[in-house]
Amino acid sequence: MDIFDVLTLIGGLSLFLFGMNIMGQSLERRAGGNLRLLLGKLTTNKAAGLLTGLGVTAVIQSSSATTVMVVGFVNSGLMTLKQAINVIMGANIGTTVTAWVLSLAGIESGNVFVSLLKPSSFTPVLALIGIIFYMFCRNDEKKDTGMILLGFATLMFGMETMSGAVSGLRSVPWFQSLFIMFQNPILGVLAGAILTAVIQSSSASVGILQALAVTGRVSYGAAIPIIMGQNIGTCVTAMISSVGANKNAKRAAMVHLSFNVIGTVVWITVFCLIKVFFSLTLLEEPASLFGIAVAHSVFNLLCTVLILPLSGFFERLVNRLVPDAKQPEVHSELDERLLSTPAIALERCHKVAADMAQIAVDALKESVAYLLHNDSLEMAGSVCKNIREREEKTDYYEDILGTYLVKLSAKQISRADSAEAAKLLKMIGDFERISDHAVNILESEEEMQEKGLAFTADAVFELQVIGGAVNEILDLSLTAFLYDDLEAASKVEPLEQVIDQLKEQMRTRHILRMQQGLCSIDVGFIWSDLLTNLERTADHCSNIAGCVIDMAHQNMNIHESLRSIRNDSEDFQQKYRAYASKYSFVR
Repeated sequence: MDIFDVLTLIGGLSLFLFGMNIMGQSLERRAGGNLRLLLGKLTTNKAAGLLTGLGVTAVIQSSSATTVMVVGFVNSGLMTLKQAINVIMGANIGTTVTAWVLSLAGIESGNVFVSLLKPSSFTPVLALIGIIFYMFCRNDEKKDTGMILLGFATLMFGMETMSGAVSGLRSVPWFQSLFIMFQNPILGVLAGAILTAVIQSSSASVGILQALAVTGRVSYGAAIPIIMGQNIGTCVTAMISSVGANKNAKRAAMVHLSFNVIGTVVWITVFCLIKVFFSLTLLEEPASLFGIAVAHSVFNLLCTVLILPLSGFFERLVNRLVPDAKQPEVHSELDERLLSTPAIALERCHKVAADMAQIAVDALKESVAYLLHNDSLEMAGSVCKNIREREEKTDYYEDILGTYLVKLSAKQISRADSAEAAKLLKMIGDFERISDHAVNILESEEEMQEKGLAFTADAVFELQVIGGAVNEILDLSLTAFLYDDLEAASKVEPLEQVIDQLKEQMRTRHILRMQQGLCSIDVGFIWSDLLTNLERTADHCSNIAGCVIDMAHQNMNIHESLRSIRNDSEDFQQKYRAYASKYSFVR
């Protein structure tokens, strides 16, 4: 092996790792919706958690990425520690898929149909299809499909390049001595752990071992301990990701480490006992690519079979290893770790935005109710406190969501997810302003009380009418946002137009009352502020419904959508007339 073989080996390894990374990222983007579906079905049931971890890892081709995701879920309160244990066990099985795919390179047959199964036979075709999809298709899903195929072709080309570069090592004495040394199980475990910790991917390190196996100098006796050590090395990524997380997230990372360490210790002990008491010729035979894939899968299945019944014990163990903090901890609503899986991060943003929307709507409704029914002085203090706390919470949510969505948008995400992130950025601003109007209405009522002012009976009746309309438009816009309900969204604009008309009528009627000496100028100023806040609340509801309609029609021009709704059909006019009749000052 000369310097050129070394350079070829380095180039092959680089292409292999790059192809694996690109393929994993593209698979994740392409399967974003399915990932959300898998996690949505997650339950405390052991089998469901195990299958979820297996499925997600098989999709994104990295148990390290899945475990980091799980640490983020636990840190965000999205997943319990008990659920995390089962998912982590499933991830260890899911990561073996890569080795099976790579083992196809070892197929040897004179039959043309069998030879077609070799990656060297079909990857050029996949690369051609991939580059056509990537360069000539505008659809994001087809582009991602193209990147998956190109990533796979690059991965396999890198694998074959590595195998070709090291094939000359079969006759080099020091290389043979090296793997004779690794037949010492402890050294083999250490070698596997260190290699995997460096490249932070057990799938990649198994692939490298398979590439070295083509020399014929890697025996099963040397390969099996290395495979066991790789499971320990892959824990490094999760342990790093748990730094700065809450105690349960640290416990999830500790579950991953303890699961792999205990599994490796138990089975390496069994392996050593077998070597001592049984003379297995299989352990002296050269390992094949297929044999390494089998060993990788069997080992991870054995670890799971051993430890799955003991998940309760593991939960108690990590609770002891990572004790409760002296101060109570608060879950981080949006964990930075989830950005490594944009589809899941976007789903989490939806959940937080939904909480924010509900809080903002409740604040406005409560302020309107307080305005109309403020007879109970005993309840006044708690109501005012609730409204202000809700407004502060929506401010907080807008801040963290806005920052998080900007970071998410900078990631390589699909066009659909990018549009969804932009929609959320627009909507959270509207919900935050609704909570501001809630406080403004509250302050108007407090000013009335401080100055000893009161509205006339007619004014109170008018406020009840417009208050009812505002409550309904809040419910419609919230439903439209939470469930992408186009029917609810289509009702918002007609009702908003009715509220505009009510506001103008109320201004005119109040002026007439002042001219008759029934209301003072001071009350008039407060009246004007109240109407402005109620009308602007309806405007924000209109913006929210417009965004929902835009997303359904893949259009981001809200004003154009609203114009088309108003000028549209008889449907708009019918809804407008129905709301005008429902919210009328005619007694």
